[in-house]
Amino acid sequence: MTVKRSADAPPVTHTTGATDSPFLNRELSWLAFNERVLAESRDVRNPLLERLKYAAICGSNLDEFFMVRVAGIHRQIAAGVSIKSPDGLLPRESLSLVRERTHRMLREIERSARVVLRDLREEGVRLLRVSELGKRARAALREHYLTQIQPVLTPLVVDPSHPFPYISNLSLNLAVLLRDDGDDPEFARVKVPVGVLPRFVEVAGSHLLLEDVIAAHLPDLFRGREVLASYVFRVTRNTDYEWDEDEAEDLLATIEDGLRRRRFGSAVRLEVTGDMPRTLMMFLRERLRLDAEDVFELEGPLGTADLMSFPVRRADLSYPAYTPHVPDLDGDEDDSIFSTLSAGDVLLHHPYDSFAAVLAFVEAASQDPDVLAIKQTLYRTGDDPRLLTALRTAAENGKQVVALIELKARFDEQRNISWARQLERAGAHVVYGVSGLKTHAKVTLVVRREGQTLRRYVHVGTGNYNPKTARLYTDLSLLTADKDIGEDISELFNHLTGYAEATYHTLLVAPDTARTGLERLLERESAMARRGKPAWARIKINQLTDPGMIEALYRASQAGVRIELMIRGVCCLRPGVPGLSENIRVRSLLGRYLEHARVYAFAHGAGEGPQVYIGSADWMSRNLDRRVEVLAPVCHQQYQQALLSLLDAEWADQLGSWELGPDGVYRKLPGDHSAQSSFMQAHGTVAE
Repeated sequence: MTVKRSADAPPVTHTTGATDSPFLNRELSWLAFNERVLAESRDVRNPLLERLKYAAICGSNLDEFFMVRVAGIHRQIAAGVSIKSPDGLLPRESLSLVRERTHRMLREIERSARVVLRDLREEGVRLLRVSELGKRARAALREHYLTQIQPVLTPLVVDPSHPFPYISNLSLNLAVLLRDDGDDPEFARVKVPVGVLPRFVEVAGSHLLLEDVIAAHLPDLFRGREVLASYVFRVTRNTDYEWDEDEAEDLLATIEDGLRRRRFGSAVRLEVTGDMPRTLMMFLRERLRLDAEDVFELEGPLGTADLMSFPVRRADLSYPAYTPHVPDLDGDEDDSIFSTLSAGDVLLHHPYDSFAAVLAFVEAASQDPDVLAIKQTLYRTGDDPRLLTALRTAAENGKQVVALIELKARFDEQRNISWARQLERAGAHVVYGVSGLKTHAKVTLVVRREGQTLRRYVHVGTGNYNPKTARLYTDLSLLTADKDIGEDISELFNHLTGYAEATYHTLLVAPDTARTGLERLLERESAMARRGKPAWARIKINQLTDPGMIEALYRASQAGVRIELMIRGVCCLRPGVPGLSENIRVRSLLGRYLEHARVYAFAHGAGEGPQVYIGSADWMSRNLDRRVEVLAPVCHQQYQQALLSLLDAEWADQLGSWELGPDGVYRKLPGDHSAQSSFMQAHGTVAE
């Protein structure tokens, strides 16, 4: 079967510069992941508006990559770091390769977006230039500009009495050249107020870019001066601020101060339109203290991440609407979610099973008079109010509510600070985590009085308590009344809130027992393989970068363990190398939903059957050594088999799957079979 693809879709994505290292470069592997996302924007099997979103996601991903990863490399170079990364590259060598790849990638993202926008025109969806408008539409646009846009603008001229202005992170700007009575040209900056105003302006059934509208009306903004020309530019800054927790008496105040300082991080990238004169480009580069390699000349539009908010909704140009299955956890009229869980565990696969069931668990606990306590970890919650309302209600109802809110969740700090204050005002006990660690675990503990005893009910998830992303990400939830898991989760919360020494019997918890527990499971498989017994490990995670875990996987492969790794993003392991990793295969799965679930399955458990865990941890050093993570065993054979079947289905996927070769190159699998489509059909309802 011939698969139809767009002509410029690459058959492979590259990952590494050094070919003689057993480790692949982390930054280049991440860029290869973004190239796989970009391939989705080129794939004509995807609807046009979805392809536009993929281009936007690529741009947004790359923005964060520069703000965090590239900024980190710059800091290493400035600090004189001369230690090579596991792949054998020095920071300066890695930066050189990253610059080369990102220059090409940005141009490819823009090119892909332009192709989609061109195809959308044929469907009646038009993004126009001001020059393409007719006389009547032009008059309507001018009225809109004068009344709705110009009052928001602040023109800033640079001269001896007006220094070069601060250019905020990811802001879109116009560099304007002016002349006054024949003098030399002057420079002015006009910030395009994206966020305050929409990026897209609608006029006469068409859409225009806000910066194009402003540029077309600059003479109205600079009356009395001649506007010679204007050019769009965009700056990316270092936002990877480090919190000094050891010196902080009030962590919340320290985080708030850090957020203010983050705005003034050093510039790491300058994007300009290719028509900008060299002298002006040099002027901006010098003011921002950037090297020539940090300037990206592009055709535009700059800031492709904003295409995510393109204000057109057309069912015929989008994925079919999907209604997830809503599990009935209450059972009969006299039953409750707690009686259901008393009868047995519940395993949910989001978004195919609605996340509403998890919210219902917390809401039921907040209102049940027999519930005495609710304890929950919160990392990224989103702006849906239901969870916050449930916790506040529980606290106001006199229950013991403990919310461990991770204030250091990057780019969600401000929202988490707001949640912390609201919960404190409601009477909840708010804890900000453990010093030196991020709390990334996704767990809820409910303590309920049942007769003369207290019983624990637990939710363990692979994703955040965020109803919005739960509709966009694939994740797993385990709801259980298992006694051993409940006792371990109690131990965890006592440790997090009171620093009590914890002993875990069933959970693997980072940074205490997760690494050694995972290594022990791999060693058990190796021992079985050496005895001639079938041995395998099947791991589904988002990232694999930790050298220790990679070496453990290599040892298991050399012992004869068959290993399948489903890793969506970064993978620094080199599979299929004779004598090193010949028993390891690596695939990456992309699709309509972001693959986010984490499953760790091994052929031999403590009993007769396999050992299967779900949890929050990727196999990265930060997850295993510097974060609080929870991996919980799935004990019921029914659900163990369900998770193994899930892994089977995803390994059989063709539509969104790529396989990593020993040369460090990802190659697209041929075919049209989609695991995600199969899950959608099996669980919910797909619109015709």
